[in-house]
Amino acid sequence: PSLEAPFKGNIDLEALARVLDENPGRVPLAMITVTNNSGGGQPVSMANIRAASQICHERGVPLFLDCCRFAENAWFIKMREEGYADKTPLEIAQEMFSYTDGATMSAKKDGMANIGGFLAMNDDDLAMRCRSNLILTEGFPTYGGLAGYDLEAVAVGLHEALEEDYLRYRTRSVAYLGDILTDNGIPIVRPPGGHAIYIDAGEMLPHIPQSEYPAWALGLVLYQEGGVRSVEIGSVMFGKQPDGSEKPAAMELVRLAFPRRMYTQSHVDYLAEVLLYLNTLKDRIRGVRIVEEPPVLRHFTIHMEPAHGTLIAE
Repeated sequence: PSLEAPFKGNIDLEALARVLDENPGRVPLAMITVTNNSGGGQPVSMANIRAASQICHERGVPLFLDCCRFAENAWFIKMREEGYADKTPLEIAQEMFSYTDGATMSAKKDGMANIGGFLAMNDDDLAMRCRSNLILTEGFPTYGGLAGYDLEAVAVGLHEALEEDYLRYRTRSVAYLGDILTDNGIPIVRPPGGHAIYIDAGEMLPHIPQSEYPAWALGLVLYQEGGVRSVEIGSVMFGKQPDGSEKPAAMELVRLAFPRRMYTQSHVDYLAEVLLYLNTLKDRIRGVRIVEEPPVLRHFTIHMEPAHGTLIAE
């Protein structure tokens, strides 16, 4: 997590080619997430998207983007990838999409809206089938179950998300918090991502075993002591296996996602103060256990309790 690299969201091209070659006809599509949410909000390079597109298309597999943070990804390409410094975020985004066959979008991110999203694709026949299903499940294709004012917000937000001043302020705000935490010994995924800071709870709380969910424990203490909401990306989110067994996740992260156009520097300074305070208590933070969980997507509605009577030992 602490490795400094410009495009840690890149898809593994060798693994992509190998999986497609080993499973001909069994992979309906490949998807790249820009930016990579579960991996620390890390961006994907244009070169990687271009190469993945070639690998997929040579094998007859469509490539889709999960593009909910497309503008942030475009900004990182502009800042970090050779040949793009003089291009606008819009031009970079257009090139990103040109290599793909479709996209999924949650407009609550770089759509700058409170709700909504869309599914886009180049295949007209597939689009017609999707529209028919949409009418049955959500609403007519002209609104998809959304109110008119939400559609208007998305239409405006897609443009405003590409404004350079906005992207510069947003990414600098995230990096500002990340640098404070790093300078004070709190382990995070480096470099800071575009939309969030990811604390490495496994490293910060090594005394809590993964079976007691250190990232969840840290997130609960963060809310209890500072009123700050976060989300775990670790063994609660990814540990439950199809056969019901538990497998520890590769990383135990706490995500601190930044609402768009909401925080000033004073808000970020408060976040830093709370986290630095918790860092002084880290050896006293205790693990948690699951009390109640749904059969699927348990991380959304799970019930937890302290595994040893209290979240913070006396």
